[in-house]
Amino acid sequence: MLFNLDILSKEQLQVLSSETDEAQNIVICCHVSPDGDAIGACLGWAEYLKAKGKKPVVIVPDQYPDFLQWLPNTQTIMRYDKHKEEADRLIAAADHIYVMDLNDPKRTEGMQAVLIKSKARKIVMDHHLPLPAVEEFKPLALYAAFPNLCSTCEIVFRIAYQLGEFDDLGQQFAVPIYCGMMTDTGGFTFNSTRPEIFFIVSLLLTKNIDKDKIYRNVFHNFSVTRLRLMGYVMFSKMEYDAARHATFFTLTREDMKRFRFIKGDAEGLVNMPLQIKGLKLSISLREDTERENLIMVSLRSVDNFPCNMMAQEFFNGGGHLNASGGRLYCSIDEAVETTRRAIKAYESKLK
Repeated sequence: MLFNLDILSKEQLQVLSSETDEAQNIVICCHVSPDGDAIGACLGWAEYLKAKGKKPVVIVPDQYPDFLQWLPNTQTIMRYDKHKEEADRLIAAADHIYVMDLNDPKRTEGMQAVLIKSKARKIVMDHHLPLPAVEEFKPLALYAAFPNLCSTCEIVFRIAYQLGEFDDLGQQFAVPIYCGMMTDTGGFTFNSTRPEIFFIVSLLLTKNIDKDKIYRNVFHNFSVTRLRLMGYVMFSKMEYDAARHATFFTLTREDMKRFRFIKGDAEGLVNMPLQIKGLKLSISLREDTERENLIMVSLRSVDNFPCNMMAQEFFNGGGHLNASGGRLYCSIDEAVETTRRAIKAYESKLK
C-alpha cells in the first residue's frame, strides 16, 4: 500500500459502524444550492449504505445545477422545496440523518427547523473548518470534519475504504465521488497537491469510470447563451484593479434575464479572471434571482491569499483558503462598494 487512507480513529470507526448497523430509516442531506461535491457525497454515501442493505433517501434543500443531472441516481433525489410535506415526514421518521458538506444548520435554509427538531441521530461529514453551530445537529453521534482534505467526497471515499467496502462498490459509487472531488478542486487545479488525491483517483479508475467524459459532462455541458454570458461578463462587467492584482464583477437580474440564465450558468465564472497574469483574487457578486437585496458572493484566489478571512470579515461567509463564499444583504451598488473596501483592506496581502 502506497498510502494510508485511514482518517477515522478507532473509536470514530466503531461509532460509525455501530450507528450504520442500527440505522433503519435513513435520510442523507446537504447544503442549499448543492454543488458537485455535495451531490456527489450524498449519492456516494447512499451507494455505500445500499451495499450494506439499507434504503437511504437523499433530500436536498433546493435545485442543483443542470450539469449534474446526468449523475447516476439523481432521479431518486428529493428536493425539499418541491416536496416539503413528504420530506418533513421522512425527516421526522428518520432514526439516522447523514449531513454532508456543511457545518451549520443555517446552510440548509428551509430544512433547518425540521432537521434541528428531528430526534434522529446525526452523522456529519464535512471538509470545512469546524464551527460551533454544528452542535445544533442534536443528537450528534459523529462529527467527521477534515478541513485538510480536498472535498467531502474524498472523506466519503476514505471512510468507505477504511471500512473495507470499496471492493464491493461499483461505478455508481465511483462516478459521483470522482465528480465531487473534481468539481471542488476546479478539475484538480487547486487544493489538490497531495499525492493521496491522485492515488484515490487511480483507485476510482479501477471501477471503469470514464474520467474524460465526466469532465465533459460537467465543464462542457452549457448552453450557447451561457457562453455568451461568459464573454459579456469578462468584457463588460469585470473591474480590474491592476495595482492590487484583483478583479470583481457583478451579475444582475437584468443580465441573467438577458442571457436566459439557469441555475449553474454562473458556475466557474469567478475562476476565469485568475487566468490574468499575476492576479491573486477574483470576486463574483450575483443578485439573487428571487429575493431583493440579497447578493451571492464567490471568492477565488491563488497561492496564500486568504479568501476565507476576507469572506468572513466582509461578506458574512467563509470557506477555504483559495475558495470561499458569502452573502450581502444590500443592493448591488452597495455590494460593489463593500467589495472595493475589502480589496483595499487586504491591499498588503494582495501586493
